[in-house]
Amino acid sequence: MLEGSLSGATDVPGFDREALLAHCEPIGLGRTTFPEFLAATWRAGVVHYDVDFTARPVTYYGSNGEEYVESYPAMEID
Repeated sequence: MLEGSLSGATDVPGFDREALLAHCEPIGLGRTTFPEFLAATWRAGVVHYDVDFTARPVTYYGSNGEEYVESYPAMEID
């Protein structure tokens, strides 16, 4: 089990768009790991997210129907 991971019942943090935005940029710039990103999005109240790899939006969802949509630029991979 990863450090800081959850098991059993727990309260879901409230959706916090500002906290989410604070953690989106570092992952996009390669300044954080994916597990760190997942932990930060959980703390921001994100319970799931969808990524459209063609149109390039990411939609983050909170437990009470909140959502935040962010587009990301195209990237070329060598």
